[in-house]
Amino acid sequence: MRARLTLLAAAVSVLILVAFLVPLALLVRTVAEDRATVRATADAQSLVPVVGTADPEAVRLTVEQLVADSEREVSVFLPDGTVLGSTAARTPAVALAERGQSLTAESAAGREIVIAVQGRPGGTWVIRTVVPRADLTEGVGRAWLVLTLLGVLLVLIGLAVADRLARTLVRPITDLSAVSHRLANAELDARVTPAGPPELREVAGALNHLAGRIQELLVQEREQVADLSHRLRTPLTALRLEAESLPDPQDAARVAAAVDGLERAVTGLIRQARWRSPAAGTVTGDAAAIVAERVAFWSVLAEDTGRAVRLDLAPGPLPVGVPADELAAAVDALLGNVFAHTPDGTPFGVRLAVDGERVVLTVADQGPGISPEAVRRGASLAGSTGLGLDIARRAAQASGGDLDLRSGTGGGAEVSLRLGRA
Repeated sequence: MRARLTLLAAAVSVLILVAFLVPLALLVRTVAEDRATVRATADAQSLVPVVGTADPEAVRLTVEQLVADSEREVSVFLPDGTVLGSTAARTPAVALAERGQSLTAESAAGREIVIAVQGRPGGTWVIRTVVPRADLTEGVGRAWLVLTLLGVLLVLIGLAVADRLARTLVRPITDLSAVSHRLANAELDARVTPAGPPELREVAGALNHLAGRIQELLVQEREQVADLSHRLRTPLTALRLEAESLPDPQDAARVAAAVDGLERAVTGLIRQARWRSPAAGTVTGDAAAIVAERVAFWSVLAEDTGRAVRLDLAPGPLPVGVPADELAAAVDALLGNVFAHTPDGTPFGVRLAVDGERVVLTVADQGPGISPEAVRRGASLAGSTGLGLDIARRAAQASGGDLDLRSGTGGGAEVSLRLGRA
């Protein structure tokens, strides 16, 4: 924008200077021509009294003296064909002057001035002088050079002033852009100092107000999520009591472990909602340990439903740029989809591998498959909440990775979660 404003100012300056300097240059040339013509005419007219009264010899001497002084061609044509002064041929202008008409005409040599002197015996005498082209343009080139340098200087001054003004206009816009990018990167404490024209100051104030309002809304949202999560503790406590009252110790232990996992998830959600700032530093989790733990948890349910599990887990530690609780939630979402959207007895596989700067978790099943539309938040073709794959996708994106959903080679669905290494 700064460059465009400077170019606009340069274009306007050039147009204005052209509009003024071109006519001025033409005027300078016209004045130079008129000045040389007037000087030559005055010299020729000074000979009129001599030519009209003196004898030919006196006229010759006077003309030769004028030629020497003016360094210009001066001739006097007599009716009998004699030429006094500079030798010159009779031109059409001289022929017209012999009829009593004084005039100025253009010729190849320059500007020709002829004056008819009447009243002498024998006919009309003609005084002729020529203004060379060099005299007609004397000083014009120097004047044009001065005007050109003046125009360039004025353009440079205009550019400097325009650049200065553009900088005062662009700097507040750059600050607005920088603050908006910081807000987009979750730096909600970023504020812009109002500067520049009143319109930009108003925009800066609106942006600051928007940032403050976003902070307020996020605080309210975190508190609401934390309150909602806290309310879950009561039914969790009831579930724990019910689990402890089960007659089978193994069932009681399994249900209690599930309740403990759910309680840890709720506690993590409360902690995340209340104390974790969006601009906080990246928290890492060990993908190998977390995936192994969650697969072990789901393997019990897989055994109960007759599902064969194929495991290919890379050894750890494999730190990734996702907090442990969020990564565990993403893994649970992927494995939970297998149990929710495939019939009992459907085998599935879990593979954890390292691919350069990515840790790739792949969950593949041999079920009916899943539509890519299911990745959209809230979208579900099986009556669920439609948040599972979106949770996994957001966890991957938080680490700089992504989620890929495609059909498996043997049918079914294959979901790959690419996580950025920490």
